[in-house]
Amino acid sequence: MIKAIVSGFSGSMGQKVLAMINGESDLQLVGVFNPIVESLDPADYDLDSSVKVFNDLKQIDIDADIWIDFSIPSAVFDNTKFAIEHNIRPVIGTSGMSEEQIAELKSLADSKKVGGIIASNFGVSAVLMMKFAQVAAKYFDHSEVVEFHHEDKLDAPSGTAMNTAKLIYDVQGKDQEQNPNESDKIGARGGDYHGIKIHAIRLPGFVADEEVIFGGAGENLTIKQSTTDRASFMKGVKIAIGEVMKRDELVVGLENII
Repeated sequence: MIKAIVSGFSGSMGQKVLAMINGESDLQLVGVFNPIVESLDPADYDLDSSVKVFNDLKQIDIDADIWIDFSIPSAVFDNTKFAIEHNIRPVIGTSGMSEEQIAELKSLADSKKVGGIIASNFGVSAVLMMKFAQVAAKYFDHSEVVEFHHEDKLDAPSGTAMNTAKLIYDVQGKDQEQNPNESDKIGARGGDYHGIKIHAIRLPGFVADEEVIFGGAGENLTIKQSTTDRASFMKGVKIAIGEVMKRDELVVGLENII
């Protein structure tokens, strides 16, 4: 039986994780964490009486195998560091950490031989999209990324969009060329990662969509994925849990285990 703590349990993704755990015979929910909740009574959240509720990291003193995190960008680094330091394997779906923070967490986890994963997206379709984009990047010198999320998403661009741009850059090994005469007075050309433009859209009606557009002489290629229900992410979370239980290092990106 794999024992799990869920951080950000009261949010929309956290609720999906709780439902997934309750539906799996080999997973057991032993704790939930959210610093903004006041009551520590599991009954107030329709949780089993055996589940411990925490609103401070210092309170957490239970035995757990997995720390599943769908909290907020400002808290995820400290949460993940706490989990690793306490030999709890992190499965992190919260985006917004810097490259330096991720590198620090990976160094810590690897030195302690604690398996874990930080994934910008647990959607299988999104991971496949990134893999396909890597293939296309070998044959096109120019690309842009457009990502669409709900209006409540706090970080922009999304972790998925940033990871897509990084994967493209890793394949190409150089900055994409820019038009030196381009004028952009109001920031209409979006963010820039080594010359790859990233456009973040935040509107009601979206969950998480992304498209990568490649351009070449006389042709274009668009790779697009759509997420219409957050429950779809649970397939990737289940895959990640199974994998990190077998590993002794921190993996960055679900694409590295699929």
